[in-house]
This record gives sequence, structure tokens and C-alpha cells, in this order.
Amino acid sequence: MARQLEEQIAGRFPVGQRLRVLDVGMGQGTQALRLARAGHQVTGVEQDATMIEAARAALAAEPEGIRERMRIVQGDGRDTGVHFLPGSFDVVLCHGVLMYVEEPDPLLAGLARVMAPGGLLSLLVRNGDALALRPGLSGDWTGALAAFDSTVYRNRLGLDVRADRLPALTNTLAGIGAPLNAWYGVRVFTDTAPDDAALPDDLETLLAAEDRAGRTDPYRGVAALLHLCGVRG
Repeated sequence: MARQLEEQIAGRFPVGQRLRVLDVGMGQGTQALRLARAGHQVTGVEQDATMIEAARAALAAEPEGIRERMRIVQGDGRDTGVHFLPGSFDVVLCHGVLMYVEEPDPLLAGLARVMAPGGLLSLLVRNGDALALRPGLSGDWTGALAAFDSTVYRNRLGLDVRADRLPALTNTLAGIGAPLNAWYGVRVFTDTAPDDAALPDDLETLLAAEDRAGRTDPYRGVAALLHLCGVRG
């Protein structure tokens, strides 16, 4: 996903431009820190106190110049209008958040509002058109059959959450003034790997295969996750 995001940023903004980045639901700050290290000014929004503590610990270990380029705000992403003015950001990330939001449209509209004209919106969502794959490949035939007709699923944390379908999100992005510019699949081959699986010796080859599949039909259409990139008109 980081490679995909870098590709979209490089194709949209001049080389060397320092961008204003908002990362909503930043988690432990993986993408936010990566972009701060690249020279961008990053604001991370996160609701979970444990994740915020982890992000702050990781940030504290960075050089002063990087620490100065990143700030952390506690919030759930639905109050962007309270914290930020319209057009405040060139890039807005919202990765792994929509599956926990029952009605995502207001959240997405708020994110579009704080984007500058020409800004990039990066979403990572659960692919509602591929929900049957994980249970099916695991031999859970009852779960696979049920998944064909639903966008609700139980994640690895044991929570009942929701998935999104590409056509519906494409319409939503057009409606909020940030139409879809590009989309990718994420975790095409590796979704069934256990969370505690050791990294393989051929990790770079694995990533190359995932990267190729994530941008190639028909493989990207059955990825566990979808990475959608919209551009603010």
C-alpha cells in the first residue's frame, strides 16, 4: 500500500514539494511517520489511547526535524470540521477506518471538505466483493456461502464490522467532489496468513508479487482490501 500511495503522490505533486498530510485513524503511525520522514508536514488523528501512546513513542525515537513535522490529535475522524479549516490538506489518508463506521458518508464528506483543490484522498477498505474468499480458502463453507450476500463480517479481533463495494464507493467519491482516480488491491495472496506468521526470507519477492497482483485484473478485484485514491476537483 505504501508503494501505491507513493506512486499516486509522485504522479500528482511536483518532486520535492512538502505536502500537508492528514492521517485519520493513523493507528500506531506507520504511514504518518513514513511521510514525515519524507519531508511532509503530517497531522495524525487517532481515537484509541493505546495506539496514540505507541505513535508518540515511535515519534519520540525520531530525529528532532521529523518530530517537528508531525503532530497527533485525539479524535475519531468524524470531527475534522472542528479541528481543521476547509482546504487545509494536500493529502488525506483514511486507512482501515470505514469498516468500523456504520454510516461512512458523513465522514467521507468531512474529509473531502478539508482537502485542497487537486488534493489526494487515500482510502483503505475491506473489499465487499471478496468476503467469501477468506472463509472459503479456510474450508468454512457455511461462512463462505453467507458472505456472498452480505457486507458484514467478523474480523480477526472478533468484531462485527462492515465492508465496502467498489461501485458504491466510486459513486460516493464522485458525490463528495473527489472522484476515483485509481484503485488497487491489497493482500491478494497473503490474506489467509496468520497474524503471527514469521516474515519469509523472500519478502521482497512476496511484496513484488502482491504489488503486481494489486494493480492487475482480475487479481485486484478479489483482494481482501481495496486501496482507492480520489482527487479533489
